[in-house]
Parts: sequence; structure tokens; C-alpha cells
Amino acid sequence: MTTEKKEMEVVKGLDLERYMGRWYEVASFPSRFQPKNGADTRATYTLNPDGTVKVLNETWDGGKRGFIQGSAFKTDPKSDEAKFKVRFYVPPFLPIIPVTGDYWVLYIDPEYQHAVIGQPSRSYLWILSRTAHVEEETYKQLVEKAVEQGYDVSKLRKTAQSDTPPESDAAPDDTSPVR
Repeated sequence: MTTEKKEMEVVKGLDLERYMGRWYEVASFPSRFQPKNGADTRATYTLNPDGTVKVLNETWDGGKRGFIQGSAFKTDPKSDEAKFKVRFYVPPFLPIIPVTGDYWVLYIDPEYQHAVIGQPSRSYLWILSRTAHVEEETYKQLVEKAVEQGYDVSKLRKTAQSDTPPESDAAPDDTSPVR
């Protein structure tokens, strides 16, 4: 017996300016784009004058900073749905091959402190927070939001975050990409 997954519901009317800034990865589905032992993983979003978003993804593995930069843009500029495409170039130090993926904001709390991000195939999932740590009850509520969207949360892995996350300026000068 197969169960049909309902269509995902995305946030409507996302205030893009409020969404900008640093987000810490609380949990995610493991992916080939990130190191297995990555810690202090975070994303920083900056609004560009043309309405696109500069994306900086960072993670630390064995004390070394890995990062990749890209850009995001609305899938349909006329829609009020928070559906974006994110484009990175691989390898980042020799931008030849563009890799584009879906970035759908599935949930954002009213204060813009916690978010659940996914994409239509449900192969990727991220739980983000403005702080490196979240209360367990908050985490459970965010996981429940993913379940409501049809995600198999058994694949979800919490991301190790330091009590004092590294600052970009103080990070080792390592140019290896986030994998």
C-alpha cells in the first residue's frame, strides 16, 4: 500500500529583508555536499540590490573552515510563495559548472528566529535557527513541521554547534569547498 504525499505548503509573504543574516544549522539530512563530521555549520544571506540573495555556506571539519558561495533567486518573481532556486558553482575556486537546487521555506516563526527549509523531492531538509542552540521543545516543534510536510525525519541528524561559534574573520584561511 502506497501513501500519496500531499503537496508541500510553503511560506507565503516571506519578508526577505527580515530573513537576511546568519542562520545556524540545527539539523539536516546528511548530504554529499557537506562533510560527515562538519560542525558549526551556518548560512549567511545578504540581499543584493537586484533582489537576488548572496549565499555563504560555511562548516568546520577538523578545525578547518570549508565554504561555498552562491546566489538565490525567487523561482517565480510574481508569486508570494517562498520558493527559491540556489545556484553554486562547482568547484567554487574555478566556477565552471553551475549546480542549482530548490530552496523552499516551509516554515518560519513570526519572529524570524527559526525556519524549516526543504525542497519538492524531500531529499534535503534543514532546520535553521538564529542562535547556535535551540531548546529541545522548540526543536521538537520544528521537526513536527517537517513531518507535517511529509518528511521522513528518521534521516534527520543534529548538527554539532560550539558554545562559541567561530567568527568568519577569525576562521582559518582554508579554501576547501563544503562538500
